[in-house]
This record gives sequence, structure tokens and C-alpha cells, in this order.
Amino acid sequence: MKASNSSWKEQLTGRMPEALAREIDNFETEIALRKQGKLDEKLFAETRLRRGAYGQRYDNGQRSDGQKVQKLNFPSADLTKGPNTMWDAPGMQRIKIPGGGLNAAQIETLAELAEEYSDGIAHITTRQDFQLHYVHIDDTPSVMRRLAAVGITTREACGNSVRNVTACPYAGVCQDESFDVTPYSKALMRFMLGHPDCQSFGRKFKPAFSGCAQHACGLTSLHDLGVIAKKRVNEATGREEVGFEVYVGGGLGAVPYQAKLFESFIPAEELLPLAQAISRVFARLGEKKNRSRARLKFLVQDLGIEKFRALVLEERKILPHDPRWTELIEEELKTVESAKNPGGELPELVSITTASPDAEPFAKWLRSNIRPQRQAGYVTVTVVLPLGDITANQLRSLADVVRRFTKETIRTTVEQNFVIRWVSKKDLPELYRALDAVKLAAPGAGALVDIVSCPGTDTCKLGISSSRGLAGELRKRVSEASYQADEAVRNLHIKVSGCFNSCGQHHVADMGFYGVSRKVAGYAVPHFQVVLGGEWEHNAGSYGTPILAVPSKNIPQVVKRLTDSYVAGREPGEAFKSYIKRTGKAQLKVLLEDLTKLPAGDRSYFSDWGDPRTYTLGDMGDGECAGEVVSPVDFGLAAAERELFDAQLALEKGEAQKASVGAYRAMLNAARALVLAENPDIKENADQIVAEFRTRYYDTQKFWDPFAGGKFGNYLFDAHAKAGQAYSEESSRYLIEEAQLFIDAAHSCNNKLSITAIGA
Repeated sequence: MKASNSSWKEQLTGRMPEALAREIDNFETEIALRKQGKLDEKLFAETRLRRGAYGQRYDNGQRSDGQKVQKLNFPSADLTKGPNTMWDAPGMQRIKIPGGGLNAAQIETLAELAEEYSDGIAHITTRQDFQLHYVHIDDTPSVMRRLAAVGITTREACGNSVRNVTACPYAGVCQDESFDVTPYSKALMRFMLGHPDCQSFGRKFKPAFSGCAQHACGLTSLHDLGVIAKKRVNEATGREEVGFEVYVGGGLGAVPYQAKLFESFIPAEELLPLAQAISRVFARLGEKKNRSRARLKFLVQDLGIEKFRALVLEERKILPHDPRWTELIEEELKTVESAKNPGGELPELVSITTASPDAEPFAKWLRSNIRPQRQAGYVTVTVVLPLGDITANQLRSLADVVRRFTKETIRTTVEQNFVIRWVSKKDLPELYRALDAVKLAAPGAGALVDIVSCPGTDTCKLGISSSRGLAGELRKRVSEASYQADEAVRNLHIKVSGCFNSCGQHHVADMGFYGVSRKVAGYAVPHFQVVLGGEWEHNAGSYGTPILAVPSKNIPQVVKRLTDSYVAGREPGEAFKSYIKRTGKAQLKVLLEDLTKLPAGDRSYFSDWGDPRTYTLGDMGDGECAGEVVSPVDFGLAAAERELFDAQLALEKGEAQKASVGAYRAMLNAARALVLAENPDIKENADQIVAEFRTRYYDTQKFWDPFAGGKFGNYLFDAHAKAGQAYSEESSRYLIEEAQLFIDAAHSCNNKLSITAIGA
């Protein structure tokens, strides 16, 4: 039986940092006050989010992998019904892991918490954090205390705050890095955690570190603050200086923005004060009321990078000196990782021989999951976790492994895996056996089969389509020999998000997918938008764009067609991204167009992957008449889709202004299509369409998303206000992204109203 909060508080007194212990006590008091109705829900929501405690979605207590959620830990919860408040059912606890770094004791604590308070599964996120699902709010103080006792905090894991400071998991051992960014990332985390200048943001702020520019380990291009290690020779002294190339204003989300270069080089000692100055400017000037434009990327876009830079540098000049700017870095530089076992080479004669049935799995694992370190005789080993999940027992076994073979040098990655560092090459056969014994020796790290996915409809309230269900199915499909035969295909990246928000980072994949819904035969059908043209390397070097929406059950065929087309049509040495660009959106749409249709009479398309339940309120009939009755709304939305696709083609040709006009017209047509349902006499007048849309759909909140609010409607209003203005290639691309999201929201609105009408 789980110990009570008071019991854990007594047991762990003196083992927790004093400040963390006091904060957890305060949070426990806030929970009690909220239950008594003495604390406003809006205020409590922000305070619990800042401690990593989320509400979550419930769909009959079933995950997309088919496993039923264990209910024994949740006596107060009825998981057959959706919760009305945080108190009706468990939620999700996010746990910050700065730079992904862990030790064995921390891993064992995570295992205990997953087993005692969750469903026995720990989930690694795309920002190196852990998440435990199905944790009751009443249990969160105990969870937080037990984490604090082993040096882990959940503070500011969520909320309008500085989120986890991520860093390259190979920092310090990478052959290509300029220097080890680990101590600097840890110093920044310590400095910004709870800092008074970081407490009044309109939205979250995400920092990331990379030791080099060419790999994807740090993903600095998609962060609010991206820092890349860099060295230069001081012309005055002739000495080599350590510093950073700094980027600001990146972010994925609904509309992705690539970070802008803030400074090509800053000395290392300027890192913390510069981050503080950026935070102060963001807190002072960033949007507060309109959450859809409250990220730093919008402030940088609105001001322009030159003005933003000037404001930050002025802020830096007036900052009072803080000795921690250098002290924290100096402290962290004293901690140096090292090996437990002497380095060596892989034995030529090992018990896993070519005559053994284990030989080929071991060889595949060596080819894909081993990365040489810059320290001779050592490698880093990747532990692949399908869907980012690991069981409590596997965590315990992993703790034993890292104790046995290393000085507990292990980190999580942005691809939802673990990497074990400082493994002697001579220990690889034994290490493989230990991992294989607990089913942690899957090959394919960072390759096609290593598919990244957000939680999607399993637990996320924003989920539209089953990202985990699709990712699991794709993993099975692409493990087949036909995909593995070609090295270029084998090394592609697939990333899946359950909605537009890009928690699965679909924008930076070779093939990305995000969940949407479409109406077919009068009912909602789970779909995914197909996003192509992204680049994972070079710290997420470029973002892909949506091509078309395809029913969820047809996505595996999309992957097959794209990879077959690439193999057949590529030029020598041509990368997938380059092939997609050369092929062009028009030809790609022709290639995939038939997959947007549903086969007649196939009811399986009305259920999502991994979930046998019907996605909608009705069934599709067995028979077909000569043609279905299609409403003017459906016709109008289809026309808007076509107009937006033409805008994408215009942008592809470099015609930015034409593309922006087309994207704006596409939004207008989608809005007009909805208005037609209530006012058949609406004219093709932009002012009238926008006014009618605002009155009938925005002000009434019919168009509002349950969690994004009026965000997508504001895209239309902003575009209408800017009609006739000049657009650059960059701003035109943003407008096209916003138009796609507006049209997706129009489809969802139409689906919702149609279902309401059917049930009326």
C-alpha cells in the first residue's frame, strides 16, 4: 500500500533541498484550499501546471496499444467516464530531467513511482523529460517529495515558465563537438529555475544546447533560446575563447518558426546574463492576453530581429551584476564524467558467434545503436524505447546495467530513447546480453523504425487522431525487409503528432503526420495531414509543409508510396528532402490523391489505429447510391482546400505575394462556407464574410477549439486586417500554415455542428 503524503514527508525530511521541500508543502496546502473552494480554479491551474501536474484525457481507460489501464491505484476514479474536474480522475505528472542526465538511484525512484502511482509505465518526451500518466492529484506531493529526495524537481515542468533545459545527450563524448555544453546547460537551468525575471511570461520558454551545428541532437532551431558551442581566436590576445552562437525565437506548435541568429559569438561568461536579459524583454513585451501569440517567436517576428536584439542588449547593460553568472558555471565545470571500466576493443572471439542464432541481432544492434566516442576505446549505446515507453521493471534492470558497466552515465534523448555513455567496447557483448534479457536491445536507433510520437488521443486532451496507434502500426510495417533493404530509406525519420501542436515534432521529419478530422458520408473520420520537406539534421534545419489530409488507416500506404517513389526516382546521392523539393507538391499530390478516399463499405476507416471503437456517432452504410448529397459547406471547404494548395504551389515557385493572397482567399472561402449554413444569401464580399463569421461563429464560440480557444479564428481576422500588404517568402509561409489550420478548424466545426444536428 502506498504511504500517505504525511508519511513520506516525515521519512524524507532532511533529505530534500530545503527550498524544494518548502515549495511542496505550499503546494499541498494549495490542494487543500482548492478542495475547500478557497482558491480560485484558474489560479490553482497555473500553480499546479508550474509543478508539472496536468489533467488528462480518458477514453474508457484504454490506451492505443490495447492495454487496459490498471484501476487498482485509483479508488476514487471511474475511468469509464470522462472526468469533470482534476479531482474526478488521475492526471499526468511531468518530471524535469535537465539535459536528460540521470543516475541509477533516480532511475529506480522513477520505477517505483511508475509502479505505485501510475500504470507501471514511464514515458520519455521529445524534450528529455519523463511523464507518468494516471497519477492522482492527491498523490502528487508524495511523488514530488520522493523525486526531490534524489535530486529531481517537477518545478516549472509546465506552465508559463522556463521549461526543461535540453542538451545534446552526446555532449562531452561527441567526436564533432566544439566542447562539452553540459556544464553550461546545467548552470543555465539552475540560474533560471524560479528566477524572479522568469515568472511573468505570457507562455512557455524553451532553451536548448548543442555542441555542434551539423547534427540534430540539440534541435536549437526550434527553440525560444538555442545555443551552439563555438570557439574563436581572440584577435587581440591570440588566445582561443570558448563561447556560443545564439539563436532566438524558434518554435514549432501550430505554426512553426525557425529561430533567428541573435549573435554569432558571445563569450561563455555572457551566457547567463544574456538569457536573463532576453527573459526580461520577453516578460515585459510579450503578449499576455492572446495566448495564441504569446510565445517569444511572435515577439521576435513582430519587432524584427534587429530591434529585438537592440532591446535585449540595452537590457543587458542595466542588469545589476549577479555573481552567480560565473559561479554556477565554475561549479558545474568541476564535475567531469569518466569511465568505470578500462577502454578496449570489441573482442574478435565472443560467445555470440556467426554460428549462433543471436549473431545477426547482435550485429544489427552494433550497426545501428553504437556511436563511437571521441575518447578511444569507448562508445555510447542507444537503448531504443518504442513510443518512448519503458516499464518499471525495465527501469530497474536499466539501473543495474548502468551501475555494472559505467559510473551511472546515462541520459534521455529528444528521440524518446536512452543513451548509455562511457561503455568500453570490450563490454559490448555482455551489455547486449543484459539489455536483451529485458527486451531493451531493439536495433534501429535514430532510423526509420525509431518513430517518434506524442501521447495523442491516449491521454492528451488536445489529441484528434491516435498518434501512438499510428506510430505503433508504422513501426511494424517499416520493420519489414522491403523497407530495410535500402540504406537511404532505412535512415529516414518519421514523426507523428496527434494534433497540430507538433509535440511529436512532425514539422522536422522526412515524413511527418499530424491528426485532423474530416467528414465523410456525414460522419467524422480520423485523418492525418501529411507533412513533407522537413530536415532533422543541422539542428532541425528546415520545416516541412502540409500536402494533404489522408484517412488514418491509409497512412501506411502513404509511407510505402513515398519511399517506393524515392527509391525509383531519386538521383545518385539525393537526399529525401531534396527529392521531395525537386518532385514538387503538385506531383506529390497526384501520387497520393487516391488515398484520400475511403473504400466503399469498409467500416474500419471509422475507427482509429489501436482503438476498435467507432470514431463517430454513426456507421457507414453497406450500399451506395449514384451519388451522395453534398452540402454547400462541404463544397466550400473543398474549394478552400484547393485554393490553399494552389497557394502552396505559388510559394514553391517563389511567388510569395501570390501565395499570400491565395492563402487569405482560402481562409475567406472556408469562413464563407460555414456562414452559408446559416445565411445562404452571403455574398463574396470580404468585409461581409468576416463580419458574418465573427458574429455567427467566433462570438458564439461555435468555431472555438476546446483548448486553443479562438486562436484559429484570429488567424482570419489578422489576415483580413493585413489584406493588401506585401508579404515576404517567410511571412507568406507562416500565412499558409495559419490558413491550413483555419481550414482544419472549419472542418472540425462543421463536423461538430453536423453531429449535433444528427443527435438533435
